[in-house]
Amino acid sequence: MSQYTHARAAVIGGSIGGLTTALLLRELGFVVDVYERTPTPLDGRGGGIVLQPDTVRWFTECSEQHPEALSTATEYVQYLGQGNEILHRERRRWTYTSWGTFYRALLADFGTEHYHLGEFACGVSQEADHATVRFVSGRQARAELVVFADGITSIGRRTLDSESELEYSGYVGWRGTVPEHRLPDGTRALLENAISYSVVPHSHITLYPIPGETGTGPRDRLLNYVWYRNVPAGAELAEMLIDKRGFTGAVSLHPGQVQDRYVDEMRATAEELLAPAAAEVVTATEQPYIQVVSDVRSAKMADGRIALLGDAASAARPHAAAGTAKAAADAWALADALTAADGDIPAALRKWEPGQLELGTRLLARVKEMGERSQFHNTWTPGDPNLRFGLYGPVR
Repeated sequence: MSQYTHARAAVIGGSIGGLTTALLLRELGFVVDVYERTPTPLDGRGGGIVLQPDTVRWFTECSEQHPEALSTATEYVQYLGQGNEILHRERRRWTYTSWGTFYRALLADFGTEHYHLGEFACGVSQEADHATVRFVSGRQARAELVVFADGITSIGRRTLDSESELEYSGYVGWRGTVPEHRLPDGTRALLENAISYSVVPHSHITLYPIPGETGTGPRDRLLNYVWYRNVPAGAELAEMLIDKRGFTGAVSLHPGQVQDRYVDEMRATAEELLAPAAAEVVTATEQPYIQVVSDVRSAKMADGRIALLGDAASAARPHAAAGTAKAAADAWALADALTAADGDIPAALRKWEPGQLELGTRLLARVKEMGERSQFHNTWTPGDPNLRFGLYGPVR
């Protein structure tokens, strides 16, 4: 019998990091409940994820589902010039998935019996032998372990480090997807087997293929992109983040909610500045959306029986493609610490915290430097190995 059999764990946040954590805790013997604040199943808005070893580890070691069925792959990294000429190309295999595809696969393994939608955590307190999470619905969840995996606006982070605040980077990411088969033959051939970059002054775009909602075949795949564009803090950013309903988005604006004038300007600028293949993808996007690129880091990831994980602890800009990998790495390290702790949950969290704080700090410093090089210093150089993806540093 496991040392954690019959112990309860509450995971706040039912996204990829939260589900990975919940699955691993259940493997250790915990009775795990996941509380997700959105009232309907998550969809991820079709965004892409670059798969790194920590991200797919659950599927390679524990699941009956196979990563190959959830992903696409490319064999090259390439930089495109103003005439679609290839400025730099190197052989480097990466695999990708869509947020929705990966989320649904994790949820299929976890199941829905202990997955609770529409529960917004608003507070947490603890005593020597348990912690209690309070929800705006009036519900309370008592557990021996509480893990906050509730993202960049984490309630748990406000509890453990009330002084941590989002710091705007000075730029946003325009994101979107286009069905690959709808692109012109020449554009599709240029982009389909590579992760592609178009670098222009104070900006760059990254494009790669991901699974569609119906699979990974040629008629299913999507071209996914993120285009980083500078927007000054203050009135200009505030006005851009008012959606069509009149609501303000703090961290993103959903597809179909960005004001038309900003979409029109974005499409026109893409045609003017980007490599033609990249511009074709951007202008063909029916409902592009905006991600506000910000940094945040908690000085603490653990307190008693409460832990912060993934973006709830520290949110890193996307340049290293390591956000989901960091959340998964936190979860696996937590499982290892609990395994070695002989049932002492606070001791396990104390042992787990320093290494994960250090990992988050290193990643945050690295992606900040990458962003500065692209958006402000114009030193994002094609082929520079320091600009490669990787959670633990550039993959060599």
